[in-house]
Amino acid sequence: MPPSLILRITDSVSGRTAALRLDCPADQAAPLGRLLERYLRDAPNDDRLIRTGAVTTDGLLSLRNLQDLVYRSDDSGRLTEIFAGLKFLQEGRTACLAQPASIQSAAAGEVPLELIDVTVERTDAGYDRNWTGFHRRRWNHDAHFYEDFVRDAVAKAYGPKESERVLRMDTPGRQRKLIRALALRIWNSDFENYSRFSNEGLRFKAGDETVRNIAADAGGICTEKVQALKFLTDHDRLESEYLLGGPNAPGPFPADRLREMLNTFDFRFAQRHMRYWQHAALLYWVDGEPLLVDATNGNIPFLFLQGDAAQRLLRDDAAGNRPSVPVQMVAETEDYYYHRVEQDIPQNLFFALEGWLDDADLVQVFENELGLYLSERHYVMPLLYRSDREFRRSQQRYEELCLNAGFRVDVSADWNLDGPVGQELAAVNPALAARLLAAEDRLVARYDWWDCPGHRSGLAVIALKPSAGTSLEGRSP
Repeated sequence: MPPSLILRITDSVSGRTAALRLDCPADQAAPLGRLLERYLRDAPNDDRLIRTGAVTTDGLLSLRNLQDLVYRSDDSGRLTEIFAGLKFLQEGRTACLAQPASIQSAAAGEVPLELIDVTVERTDAGYDRNWTGFHRRRWNHDAHFYEDFVRDAVAKAYGPKESERVLRMDTPGRQRKLIRALALRIWNSDFENYSRFSNEGLRFKAGDETVRNIAADAGGICTEKVQALKFLTDHDRLESEYLLGGPNAPGPFPADRLREMLNTFDFRFAQRHMRYWQHAALLYWVDGEPLLVDATNGNIPFLFLQGDAAQRLLRDDAAGNRPSVPVQMVAETEDYYYHRVEQDIPQNLFFALEGWLDDADLVQVFENELGLYLSERHYVMPLLYRSDREFRRSQQRYEELCLNAGFRVDVSADWNLDGPVGQELAAVNPALAARLLAAEDRLVARYDWWDCPGHRSGLAVIALKPSAGTSLEGRSP
């Protein structure tokens, strides 16, 4: 029997990859473009590939997610043409789609294989995603899963009888109740980066991927969670737009400068501009009335502000000042401001994080100091170092910070939760503790790629002081 022919497709930046077995004899000599059309663009939405053993269930999901990085979709969600500027590489060289694919000898253990290995290179591709079709496609891939997620969130918020009425969404009040139930479900999930470094971790998750991560009892960061909420409510055609903002960032919003950075990826000397998109939320319009929703959690209060309370956060007063939301950072309180923006800026930012910025996961953890996990009560920060001297500097920094703030802290040169604060966290949430510990190997490997090889790993686990309140609903802060 000849070796199995495997098609493996990998996105060079995000690390998304999928592999499937090709059973048609004609595939051996088929042009690469035809193989991509048949097995990537036109991959079936049923379970035929799974039934025949050509791909695993997880592999089919990965294949579908790769589709949206290669092909545009129309408003109905049907895939159309390849994104302009996108290239395919084989053996490090640009491949011609009209020529037969290059086939290499390979093996899975002791089983010989023939491998068509394709890398998707999107460095020169543009921001051309159709977000309406993208969300529709992603929903249709597993509609029952997302429907169950919505029903469960609404039932937990309002009980079985009221949830039936809310799910009809036949009045503005019920539409707002649906949004609030989904926002609370997302807000109550972990504000975390640890899942980026799990075995199947994605460096940045789209909305549907974040919903699945939340359903698996993990979570995401603000830019992931806001996409999750919009993904769910877009299905029901609830009108919404992304808000951007951040600390100490009242207007005017630097739209042109941020667009320039998204086109050049030159972030040097841009810190004062980047703070304007450090955070994200949503503005809904229900029966013509604004509804501002922030479902981030971590150190952000739950915001569900309607009417004038929402408007006050989005406009300057007569003196040119804009109200802010106080956010408790690890050692100090910062004022966060929200801005209405043209939607190409947040959409292109999210697309860039998903597909072009190959160190976005590490920037969020270290440079933005979000750590691996942040809640009202705990903050977990990885410490990567190559010498005892480097570790002692990090240890001194966190111990002094916590002494001044009145926090308890464990600083360990090893990746463990063995100190008093770590044991406290593990006792309250053992599943979280296991996820944090499991993130070590992938994070260290990524950090060695980012900086240089040879890092050791430790953890700083801080017990924070809970803030006075964690919810702002229906009123101005």
